[in-house]
Amino acid sequence: MVLNGGHLRQMNEADLEKVLSWRNSDRVRLNMFSTHVITEEEHRNWYFNLDYNTCRYLVFEYKQRPVGLVNFTEIDQYNNRCNWGFYLGETDVPPGTGLLMGHLSMEYVFTVLNIRKLCSQVLNNNETSVKYHHKLGFKKEGRLLKHVLHNGIYTDVIVLALFKNEWEGVRDDMCAGK
Repeated sequence: MVLNGGHLRQMNEADLEKVLSWRNSDRVRLNMFSTHVITEEEHRNWYFNLDYNTCRYLVFEYKQRPVGLVNFTEIDQYNNRCNWGFYLGETDVPPGTGLLMGHLSMEYVFTVLNIRKLCSQVLNNNETSVKYHHKLGFKKEGRLLKHVLHNGIYTDVIVLALFKNEWEGVRDDMCAGK
């Protein structure tokens, strides 16, 4: 799926080194639920044990250059829902690149995977991510109080979701420039 110079493709073994460097960068790592530095062995074990029946890991390329990662996990065909996560690994990208990544991700999950409901959980202190979700049309479904131990402090988690039919309206507005 290509849109305005952006493209999502399945992550492959050749991406492992790049993805690990992104994931271990302070900018990304410190906004994740798990903040420890991941070893190469740990990363390879994770990759080679992925269950593609329940997850997809996609590299986001902008102008043919890998710049981010998107994942869909806990894909539940019975209830037709899944979770997602994402990050831009590169910082030297034009403004709006992250929103393009989100747009492509929503198109992928709702058209290719044909998911009905996309779920997300965001650390309470990650206001940038919460705002990003709202731009894509996600709505807050709740808050899990003191849910995860993050950097030594029990932190709330914001629960968000986006339904396929709601995305279609948001997408149409985005494409119309509203």
